[in-house]
Amino acid sequence: MSRLVTLALSTLLLAAPLHAREETPGPAPKLTQNRSRFEQLELFNKVLHLVETQYYRPVSTEKLIEGALKGMMETLDPHSAFLNKDFFEKMQNDTAGEFGGLGLEVTQKDGVIFIVTPIDDTPAFRAGLKPRDKLVEINHEPIVGMTLDQSIEKMRGKVGEKIHLGILRDGEEGVKHFTLQREIIKVKPVKAELVKEKYAYVRLTQFQKRSAESIEQALKSMKSKAPGGEFSGIILDLRSNPGGLLDQAVDVSSLFLKEGIVVTTEARDPQNKDIRYVKKSGFKDLATPMVVLINGASASASEIVAGALQDHGRAVIMGSLSFGKGSVQTVAQVDKESGVKLTIAQYMTPKNRKIQAIGITPDVAIEELAAGEFERGLKEDRYIREKDLKGHLTATIETSEERAAREVTERKERAQRVRELEAKRSEARAAKEKKEKDEDIFKAFDPSQDYQVQQAIRYLQGFRVFEATSKVDRGQ
Repeated sequence: MSRLVTLALSTLLLAAPLHAREETPGPAPKLTQNRSRFEQLELFNKVLHLVETQYYRPVSTEKLIEGALKGMMETLDPHSAFLNKDFFEKMQNDTAGEFGGLGLEVTQKDGVIFIVTPIDDTPAFRAGLKPRDKLVEINHEPIVGMTLDQSIEKMRGKVGEKIHLGILRDGEEGVKHFTLQREIIKVKPVKAELVKEKYAYVRLTQFQKRSAESIEQALKSMKSKAPGGEFSGIILDLRSNPGGLLDQAVDVSSLFLKEGIVVTTEARDPQNKDIRYVKKSGFKDLATPMVVLINGASASASEIVAGALQDHGRAVIMGSLSFGKGSVQTVAQVDKESGVKLTIAQYMTPKNRKIQAIGITPDVAIEELAAGEFERGLKEDRYIREKDLKGHLTATIETSEERAAREVTERKERAQRVRELEAKRSEARAAKEKKEKDEDIFKAFDPSQDYQVQQAIRYLQGFRVFEATSKVDRGQ
């Protein structure tokens, strides 16, 4: 058995370079290198045999081999990994944007798993689960102390299988029990809406299959509702987008670019480069002023799109420095159930800027801030102006009666401003105290109340004014 394991592992290691499609074939290995490799494999075989025969409890050989493969991949970089059956299936489902599940959006606060919302027309929605329900049991087992990711993994599984959930609901006594049947849940990667009736806001949560198609449909739908069938600006929100499929990054970029390079990948051999170009056919919006929002959790495919639009001068990048994941991974299936995710290259923007551990620097740096705090800052007028000075001149000559009436009005206005300022300060204190309450985690995202989105709109408004002024100056 040990010899068979050694032979199988030897075959896998010798065949591994075949899966790295970006790698150019090198010279045939020398005999001394082969001997060295087999000597190392023999060392592995001896340790394996020692564990199998002398470890104080019986242990699965399959488990040992899997652990060795995982350890081997961990010596490379954080993104290379051995994928056992469960992880291999999960990765395929994640990139496809569909999986066997219940249709729940959940979050964790103070160690408790809350249901944020059940997705429409899913098992969770039809069963009657509600926002704010507390999840306490999965398959009749308490989940106290379980992490959010662990609870999500337990709820996912094979399509058609039944699963039991126990929840606590405010205002009702005891645990309520639900039995649901897993279905294919299709995750919608795009959320979009018109802001102020003329600004197209598009939020992409992940680059999965049909992401570009979903953005195209969202833009067409919003354009039909916009006044005159035109946008005053487009905001593409890639904040906290972890990336995904490279092809979708190219397709999304191609929606807003006419031609040219989107991204270049540089493999082990610097001369071996793969250049991805803008797709010239299909739907395009090349003229509408555009802002792309990024932050420290925007990674990989998000950085490719942001870098391409930035290098081509198509959009202004706003937000904070991106994550900096500029490496390319390929997933190779090594047998019927498992695979390997292997880093094979790194990305570069159209102007050959490298992203890895560097990130995309925004054109306009804007930190995330609660919209309410920003609005209060705008309304709190801290300046004394000319009209506040006693006995100030007016723009026109007044009669004594007019001056007396104006002074009475101004005194009332000053008193009103003081009252409003105190009210705003009290409101700010109350808002701060309420910030940590449970209701905050269930609040639906509203782009019109998002500080960075507001700043993007202000930029687009300024761009329109500048554009109109330029046309006047040119006599158009």
